[in-house]
Amino acid sequence: MKKVLFISSTGGHLSEMMQLKKMFDYYDYHIITEKTKSNLSLLDKYPNKVNFLVYGTKDHFLSYPFKLLYNCFKSLYFYLKIHPDYIITTGAHTAGPMCLIGKIFGSRVIYIESFANINTKTVTGKFLYPFSDLFIVQWSSMKKLYKKAIEGGWIY
Repeated sequence: MKKVLFISSTGGHLSEMMQLKKMFDYYDYHIITEKTKSNLSLLDKYPNKVNFLVYGTKDHFLSYPFKLLYNCFKSLYFYLKIHPDYIITTGAHTAGPMCLIGKIFGSRVIYIESFANINTKTVTGKFLYPFSDLFIVQWSSMKKLYKKAIEGGWIY
């Protein structure tokens, strides 16, 4: 059975990613997101299938670089523990290091650009587009910005 790692930041990105939960029945899956009070219920819902990274948004300018560095090392640890065949992400910054690590170690990276973006690229989308094995957009207008993307339709 293929191992699939689903990773995203908390909030809307996680909400989008969890729309893919029907896929969990077909793969040896694992979920990684940021640790927040609202996400702790995932531990009960998906026992032994969830891990957390440190929560920290770009809005926290002074602490963000340290949290990002810590999350890079923690991502490497989780990657080596799980060693997924595929990494599927809806973004954002939390997923970037894991996708890079996965690409270096031979995992296939599938990126789903945010539903919220209709005419502009996300920072994570710009970063992951060049090395994603499959890049999916949810709006046809985004195909103009990402020429090699596949239009997958709305995730909701």
